[in-house]
Amino acid sequence: MSHQEREKAKLLQRLRKVRGQLEAVERSLVADQDCGDQLMLLAAVRGGVNALMGEVLETHIRFHLVDGAKEQIAPELAEDLIDLVHAYLK
Repeated sequence: MSHQEREKAKLLQRLRKVRGQLEAVERSLVADQDCGDQLMLLAAVRGGVNALMGEVLETHIRFHLVDGAKEQIAPELAEDLIDLVHAYLK
């Protein structure tokens, strides 16, 4: 399995987890569960989406700004940018 295929599989796994979290929110709403429980489920969805976004941005930076770009950025700058993205999405 190539590096890109592994990255794609990892992203799809994260997406499926978010989908499961959204389905849990739907079940909670249908069952008229406690608002506090629903808010906790929604917070988990938000965290999952942020984590997915961070992974997509990291992959974009690594593959399109460092390795495959016409005008590449320094690997150290890419790492700083990735750290900044992850910190912002927390």
